[in-house]
Amino acid sequence: SAIKREAEGIREGLLRVLEACGACGQDLGTEELWQKVLQEVTVEELQAPLHRLGALQAAWWLAAGRLGSVAGLFQLLSTAEEPGRSHCSEGQNKLLSLIKAWRVPPEGASLPLVQSAKDLKEILCTTAAFLQGLQELEAGNFPTALSLLQEAAGGFCSKKILAQIYTCLGCCAQRMGKPQTALQHLKRALQIDFQCLPALSHAAAVYHELGETDVELQALTLLYEALGKNPPAAASSSPYFLMQTELLVHTPVLASLLRHHHPSEVKYLLAQRCLQDGRVAGAVEHYLDFLSLLQGGLQQQVPLDGSSAVPRIPEVFLEAASALGQAGRHQDAITVCEEVISRTTDLIPRVLRVEARLEQPECSSPGAELAGGLLSQKKESLCCLAWRASGYLHQGWAWAKLGESKEAVTQFSRCLNDLLRLQLHGSGVKPTENLPAEVEVLQKIRLLSLIGRGTQFLELGKHKEALLDFQHSLQISPGDPAATSYLVQALWKLNRKQEAAAQWQKLSQSSPEEDGQQQGQGRPLPLYLVSCLEQAMFPHSEPLARSIQDYLGTAAQDTSS
Repeated sequence: SAIKREAEGIREGLLRVLEACGACGQDLGTEELWQKVLQEVTVEELQAPLHRLGALQAAWWLAAGRLGSVAGLFQLLSTAEEPGRSHCSEGQNKLLSLIKAWRVPPEGASLPLVQSAKDLKEILCTTAAFLQGLQELEAGNFPTALSLLQEAAGGFCSKKILAQIYTCLGCCAQRMGKPQTALQHLKRALQIDFQCLPALSHAAAVYHELGETDVELQALTLLYEALGKNPPAAASSSPYFLMQTELLVHTPVLASLLRHHHPSEVKYLLAQRCLQDGRVAGAVEHYLDFLSLLQGGLQQQVPLDGSSAVPRIPEVFLEAASALGQAGRHQDAITVCEEVISRTTDLIPRVLRVEARLEQPECSSPGAELAGGLLSQKKESLCCLAWRASGYLHQGWAWAKLGESKEAVTQFSRCLNDLLRLQLHGSGVKPTENLPAEVEVLQKIRLLSLIGRGTQFLELGKHKEALLDFQHSLQISPGDPAATSYLVQALWKLNRKQEAAAQWQKLSQSSPEEDGQQQGQGRPLPLYLVSCLEQAMFPHSEPLARSIQDYLGTAAQDTSS
């Protein structure tokens, strides 16, 4: 940057001052050089220029993040003026106290300055408060960060920087668990600079946290429209300064807080939030818009990594299929899933051997890098298997909704056959305990597919085959209420009424809380599987319940007589 290029010029100036005083400092570091200059130079005429040069040095060090060096320099400058005076009271920020205590040298009439030392002092104060606030925010010291950022907000800066400070204040308040205060700061940021779009993005996140979906979707829609317009940057309303806060504050934490979303990332968030909230029509519209953006080369435009809101692309396709299925567009859902299936076919090995615990090896152990690479590859294969199997699962439910039970059974069977590729190894492996996240998802897909195929066997009158699928479901997830309910239905249809009644009684005795815990056990399901879980729920059957109650009543009478 321009400031960095001036660093050598400052050092050269200090060496010339020493040379004029008959001293040398070529072998000294910059901090030691300043100390020597301020000790050696006693000529009154040089004090003001040295102080101005010290302010420029402080600006360079602030830009470099060397806050301790800045504090040391202003301590030297103040000591040179008033030896023995303390400039920091207890509880005050040392750096800010030192900068504020610095006596600005008087402006000489013979030397016209582009930027006054007084203005530069104000900029240094604002920058020091802003930088320290960001440091404390990153460290998790939120009350201190809030105080420093508020100090910066009252300082000397452009509207652009002031809006950024208020955005950071909003993020700080949000992390402190004060969402309403956060919204006040973020709204203030947008009032100051309507082009501070990160403030709008953070506001949407706060509304999401508050569960205010309508306002959140409005904020995301405004953000998407604003990003699409791509307006030119507004000119700063401040007078032009050689040194500005913008030039001095460029830390990774600020870049992270002010990261601009790509329009397609916001489009995905709109789709995801609509799907999560059951707004199916909106979800379908936004997912289809996103998929059309994808065809236009989205991979080159959006960082598809941890910093992006967009998940892996197959997951987006499956979420879109889920939305289409819920909207009754089953053929479209089948087509979208076919895209996932076809693209993952060649990425999955015939046999996928996985240990019960996929643990990252110690970095210091021999061959750790190779082992880590193999582990990463294995996890990728597990993800691909989950996506492909989920594609078949969604297709199975789609064909079931279309009334095509035979085709549904075929797709559910393909899903289950794919999952046979997974071979889980490890001593004492239990079906639902201590499984890696990827394997747990695959187990859930197997459960949902077995229930799905079992329901279609019931539709086809193949009650024995249905019974087997429901029994296998309960081996994967013992006590699962949906699988147990369907098992009761299958037993009843096979005229195994005593067994059906016993299972029904056992199910009836379990509390709704236990059923809820059973359904929600383990890690949260991926969004693309939530609709499949809902479809696998057993629809309450009043006739079946009445028939079983009548049977139990008759059996009780027979026993008593």
